[in-house]
Amino acid sequence: MGLKVYNTLTRQKEEFTPLHEGFVGMYVCGPTVYSHSHIGHGKSYVSFDVIVRYLRYLGYKVLYVQNITDVGHLLDDGEDRILKQSKADRIHPMQVAEIFARSYFEDMDKLGAVRADISPRATGHITEQIELTQQLVEKGFAYEANGSVYFDVRKFADYGKLSGRNLNDMMEGTRVESRSEKRHPADFALWKKAEPEHIMRWPSPWGEGFPGWHVECSAMSMKYLGESFDIHGGGLDNQFPHHECEIAQSVSATNKPFVKYWMHNNLVTVAGQKMSKSLGNFVTLKDAFKKYDPLVVRFFILQSHYRSTLDFSDEALNGARSGLEKLVNTLRNVHAEIAKAEAEKRPETREIDLQAHRTRYRDAMDDDFNTPQAIAELFDVAKDVNQALNSYKKISASELQSVAKFFQELGVEVLGILAKEPSLGVSADGNIQVELIQLLIDLRNEVRQQKLWALSDLIRDGLKKAGITIEDKKDGTVWKKTT
Repeated sequence: MGLKVYNTLTRQKEEFTPLHEGFVGMYVCGPTVYSHSHIGHGKSYVSFDVIVRYLRYLGYKVLYVQNITDVGHLLDDGEDRILKQSKADRIHPMQVAEIFARSYFEDMDKLGAVRADISPRATGHITEQIELTQQLVEKGFAYEANGSVYFDVRKFADYGKLSGRNLNDMMEGTRVESRSEKRHPADFALWKKAEPEHIMRWPSPWGEGFPGWHVECSAMSMKYLGESFDIHGGGLDNQFPHHECEIAQSVSATNKPFVKYWMHNNLVTVAGQKMSKSLGNFVTLKDAFKKYDPLVVRFFILQSHYRSTLDFSDEALNGARSGLEKLVNTLRNVHAEIAKAEAEKRPETREIDLQAHRTRYRDAMDDDFNTPQAIAELFDVAKDVNQALNSYKKISASELQSVAKFFQELGVEVLGILAKEPSLGVSADGNIQVELIQLLIDLRNEVRQQKLWALSDLIRDGLKKAGITIEDKKDGTVWKKTT
């Protein structure tokens, strides 16, 4: 079967057929850079990172655009998030944006997320946002009020289609105050008038002001991907109002379909409650990395389907660490066995049906990027390999190299959960040096030959205290990390 993706707009899985053969234009809503990223951001951007990786694995040329919101993300009271943080920190708002944009990229790099091909900033595209707003005013979809410009949602018949909300339902329990600038409470700002104390401000046909949040993504996505493109992604909490507003303003401006496939990742929870900065129950990625290797965090995220919730706990992260270590140990043993097989010039073998595993892996990923099932297939391969090695079967070097290539392609390049260097272990601080462990094992083997049993036991017990268990087998000593 071919790749199928769940389209939030149609609420069903659809066969993936890009607008242009062999090419995928993909836009994902990036962070609002006013604080450090948390685990919830990690889930979103790791999820879409794997989607980009898999599309490229399938042979598509992907143009991946992910914005940086450094102005215009308004709170319910109309205050800009970055401006609010700048007041709290008593620094310029652009300094806030720069600090946390760097922090974001630093965290994503550690998580192994591939950098977007283009990372446009809202402040760098003010002209495009003003031009889009002017188009909407000229076409009658937006209106100016006291220096601000609002989109008139009643002029767009499909408003609410993405989120399943009805405009009349939005009216229930809402009272439009007589002094309100909006004609309808659901109308959203395309451009906001800057009050005298507002630092971030630009000239416009309506006076000095700054863009609203929603207009930036329409302006920047269409600038780099065209008026219609393939995939628009983001967190489930962006579905309304952000993405709903994007559709309304983009389609109204161009009179063309905006996005073919809308994709939304679900949220991270803590004890069943949404993780968010407003609730104060968030864990920053930087704090998580102090306790867990970033690959463990990535593995933890991908054990959950991108459309499923992910409940965060130390117990779950420790379980992920143990699970990932099993894959790392297997891959480490495969590489060690390759050297032995080459030295022994073993005849060709076919102990493991890698093609069947690869087919099942592809079936999982083709089913709306089912990473938990794809990971399960990696564990099935590891199980087959370990059973063969533990039964002392002399697997050939070429078959072992095929196994290593399988993990390289599907575990490293597509899922990104394994390090490119197979000798590295997984630990809380990521600093295990395999060479040192192997040196101690070689030293132990040497003293065993000299029948210095007390010294041999001392080395073994010391390794065990450090979380390294060794096992003497017929064809050599193997080790694994157990804590």
